[in-house]
Amino acid sequence: MLYAIMGTDREDSLEARLQARPEHLARLKQLQSEGRLLLAGPHPSIDSEDPGPAGFSGSLIIAEFASLEEAKAWADDDPYTQTGVFSEITVKPFLKVLP
Repeated sequence: MLYAIMGTDREDSLEARLQARPEHLARLKQLQSEGRLLLAGPHPSIDSEDPGPAGFSGSLIIAEFASLEEAKAWADDDPYTQTGVFSEITVKPFLKVLP
């Protein structure tokens, strides 16, 4: 089943986010290579594709996992969680309807 993983960044997380990004992306690429990643990306803090020093307010990942528990465990082990970039994580089942 698909699950939406929504991480909310803490205040002033940009530097920590940039440091943890290579490991975070490696985990996403692993999901992608396994055919389990539907989409992933950050939420810019301002209405811009390049928010610069404004940074990001969080991230959204939609991927396939065997269970909600597995999706939560994956999110808990993510570098953004482990390094404190995310102040909060929500994991919910997701049903793709369109396209």
